[in-house]
Order: sequence, then C-alpha cells, then structure tokens
Amino acid sequence: MSGTLTIEDGTIEAGARSGSRAGKHDAARAALLAGYQAVRQLTETLAAPLSPEDQQLQSMPDASPTKWHRAHTTWFFETFILQPHKPGYCVFDDHFNYLFNSYYEALGARQPRPERGLISRPAAAAVAQYRHYVDAAMTDLLDCAEDATLATLAPLIALGLAHEQQHQELLLTDIKHAFSKHPFAPAYQPPPGFTRHDPPPMGFVDFEGGIAEIGHDGHGFAFDNEGPRHRVLLHPFRLATRPVTCGEYLEFMADGGYARPDFWLSDGWALVQREGWQTPLYWSRDPHRDNWQVFTLMGRRAVDPSEPVCHVSFYEAAAYAAWAGKRLPTEAEWEHAAVSGRAEHGGGFLDHQHPHPRPLHPHDDSNGAARLRGYGEVWEWTRSGYEPYPGFKPAAGAIGEYNGKFMVGQIVLRGGSCATPHGHIRPSYRNFFPPAARWQFSGIRLAEDL
Repeated sequence: MSGTLTIEDGTIEAGARSGSRAGKHDAARAALLAGYQAVRQLTETLAAPLSPEDQQLQSMPDASPTKWHRAHTTWFFETFILQPHKPGYCVFDDHFNYLFNSYYEALGARQPRPERGLISRPAAAAVAQYRHYVDAAMTDLLDCAEDATLATLAPLIALGLAHEQQHQELLLTDIKHAFSKHPFAPAYQPPPGFTRHDPPPMGFVDFEGGIAEIGHDGHGFAFDNEGPRHRVLLHPFRLATRPVTCGEYLEFMADGGYARPDFWLSDGWALVQREGWQTPLYWSRDPHRDNWQVFTLMGRRAVDPSEPVCHVSFYEAAAYAAWAGKRLPTEAEWEHAAVSGRAEHGGGFLDHQHPHPRPLHPHDDSNGAARLRGYGEVWEWTRSGYEPYPGFKPAAGAIGEYNGKFMVGQIVLRGGSCATPHGHIRPSYRNFFPPAARWQFSGIRLAEDL
C-alpha cells in the first residue's frame, strides 16, 4: 500500500507509508478532519440565533434563506465527494438535488434562485438532520479512505470548505437584508459595548510601478480564478492608507454627491435616478434626533462617522472617488500593494459577536513609514472588471462551473470584510459582484496616479 499524507501550506501530499512516518500521516488525516468539523460547526454557530421562521426568509432574488445556505453547503459535500467517492453511499433525500443545487447546469434542473424562499419543506430541523447525516458520512470517509484516495480528495474537500466559508458570509449578509425589511428592524444579536474614537488621518502610500506578478503563487489553497500567476505592467500609483469613513462619505452627501451627474458613470447615474438612492444601503434619517441612522446586524443605531462606510455599490464608490479627485485602484495595484510589505494584514474579519466594520485605532506613525491598514473590515471595490487571467482554464465537469462562467458583467472586490471568516482570504483572492450590488459589506479605498 502506498500513500502517506502530509499537510503542508494547507495542501495534502501523498508519499510512501512506512514506520516512523505513520504518525505524521495520522496527524495529517486528523488535521483535515478537524478543519472540516470547525468550518461546519461555524455555520451552525452563525445560524443559532435564528428561529426556524427566520431561516425561511428570502428578501430579494440575490439573497437566499439561511436554511438554504445550510442545506446547499451540505449538498456540495454529498454531491461532489460522497456520491462519487464513498462506496455504497445512499443520498439523504432524492429531492435535495433539485432543491439545493445552486447553478450547476451539468447536474440537472433546480429550484429557481428567486424562489428559494418558497421551499418551506424540508423544515429547518430536517436540514439539521441532513447536515448530521452528511457529516457522519464524511467523518467515516476521512477515517477509512486509503492514503492515495485521501490525497486525491483533499483538494475537493478544501474547495468544499472554502465554498462553505463563502456561504457563511452570505448567511450574514442575507439575513441582514431580510431583517432590514421587517417593520421593527430586529437585531440578529444584541449589540456589544464599544468605544468610539477618531480614525487615523488618511494618508497615501506611493508605489513605483513597473513589472509585477499577481495571481496565486501555488502554495496552499486557492480558487481557480486566482490563477494563473502572471506579469502585469503597473504605472506609478498611490493607495490610501485606510478605507473611506462614514464621516467622509457624509461630506460627499452634503455636497450634493447623489444629485450631481458629473461624478457618476452613465449606468450609475441612471440607476440613482431610477431607484432614488440618496445614501448607502441601510441608512435612514431619524426625524426625532435629526441624525443619520444605520441598520446593523445588532439593530439600528446612529451612524458612527469613524467607521468605514459600507454597503455602497461600485457606482457609488466610483462617484465618491471622482468627487474626492481620486480614483479606485485596479485589482493588480491592490494585490501588488497588499504583498508589498507595507500593508498590515489581518483586519477585522468575522467576529460573530460583532459583525460590523470597526473604526481603525489611531497609532503612532512617528517613524514616518505610512502603511496600508483596514483590510478585513469592508470589501474594497476595484476599477477592474472580473475577467479571466491569461491562460485561465476552468476545471472539467460540473465543478468547473464554480467561477469561470461568471466572468462577464462583474466588478472585482478585494480584501475581505467583517463578515468574512478568518483564514478565508489571501492577497490573490478575487471577490466579484455586479456593479449595482450593495447588500455585501462593500466599501472604498482610494487611489491616484503619481
């Protein structure tokens, strides 16, 4: 028998099994199982504050019910891993392929996306049973698979876990949108205590430009759309040291930003006129206190001027940048800056006790070295359309539908947000949404030419 497994940089490699290496092999298998269980449990933790009725809500076609997210991520493991790779596996319910397939055309017909909220059955309790059933089968597969088989499955398992992390973020953004439509604006969870403070002043970091390489470097997991790694030509540019705050965006609004067509792209201006946009999503004017209110996952409260502004579309981000005399960065500029050694990675990322962007703390810049901060609080719109990198080829079969077929009419966002799970983001990660999308935690980082 061949095939020991070692985990290196998040990947699993096969080798020859022998005496002293068996322990390392078993540790790799245990680590893979522990990673699987941790991701699956976080989904349940995020769903725990929601009643079965809450989990049924679908407030718009782009969003999905919490119950559907829990079932769909489970369907992914059942469909792409258990059915083809676990001998004798019996699907939990033959109807689930129709109900919980998302967009995989090769796997057959499915419930229309705008009508996922009509799936009242199975109940939330039955979805919990489905998750337990698949988790037990996955545990058995990981425990019993031959080493070579497990090495083959490891990239699929990593994809399934990254896919579930994407849906953990969507679970939060979708239930936030649903609760915002409720007459009493209920909170997903009680607000924690927090201290307000002024953000650090906005500065800029200069980059010389030249030939740079972007795209995933091959170490650890990445989605297929992050490669191939390739060279790009960058002209000299500057990038803001932090995202734009609510207070700064309020100045844009006060200066008639939503009423001045000279700042807007044509499609954006038409959308603003048609939809009547005057603020970011979830903002409203409180007539009793004469201030701006914002709906959050922790309920409605006054807008904090020091927080990064979020829930703005690409059109709003581009308009603000034009008003400020700047522009949005390209995704190549953003990635080059993120790996430059002048960026502070980490950011906020998902804290399910406080799923909302936090203000940056002022810090001592007495050494004079300006740094890029705030990654992980809001997704940052770029000026780049979502296109394939040179040499990109989607995987064969249904799994190849994961990213490639969406490479038209979308805009790339970078950096992660307060709803993005820890460990899910890399400098090469390419998020993408239509330019009008606002229900994600999307914000603004400015750039300009040197």
